[in-house]
Amino acid sequence: MTVTVEHIADDIQRRAGDARRFIVAIAGPPGAGKSTLAERLNSALQARGEGCAILPMDGFHMDNGILEERGLLKRKGAPETFDARGFIDIVKAVRAGGEVLVPVFDRDRELAICAARAIVPEDRIILVEGNYILLDRAPWNALAPLFDFSILVAPSIDELTRRLTERWTGYKLDEAGIEWKLYGNDLPNGKLVIEESLKPDLRIEGF
Repeated sequence: MTVTVEHIADDIQRRAGDARRFIVAIAGPPGAGKSTLAERLNSALQARGEGCAILPMDGFHMDNGILEERGLLKRKGAPETFDARGFIDIVKAVRAGGEVLVPVFDRDRELAICAARAIVPEDRIILVEGNYILLDRAPWNALAPLFDFSILVAPSIDELTRRLTERWTGYKLDEAGIEWKLYGNDLPNGKLVIEESLKPDLRIEGF
């Protein structure tokens, strides 16, 4: 049976029961379709009357200035280029309840915008979305106990390559730039996610 957004939403609601706050992890490589799945689930759950919000890990990219100082700018998107501690603290705050203001990443400007999204007390189901949120290595594995349900979106490497090539072509990179993005950064990061993520409650090929 093909897993649809509605099937996943059914499962989330069933598992959430009457919980005051229920946190769903949506992990996967760059280009896998995590953001698309999160947005569609958010819409589906809200249409059912659920208070729901998305918490994107991308808002915790380190600033380019810091990455340049550390020699990591070309590796932007790798695990060590995120503020993992800040992200873990925010997820803990969300777990505790109440309003939490979270940053959002602006891909066009390549920077995170502070306090760009509010998670309010009425948001019962929180969709946490990001590459490394199920990664089984420190400090990322500190997140696992904070999640109530986990999804790994894991397409084939061939499909990831196609999607990422399309993405970077859309950003007007030349052939050399696209090749570096693919083989110097995105695909190694994607393989890491697929090979070293904790076993999820649900694994799907792509979205």
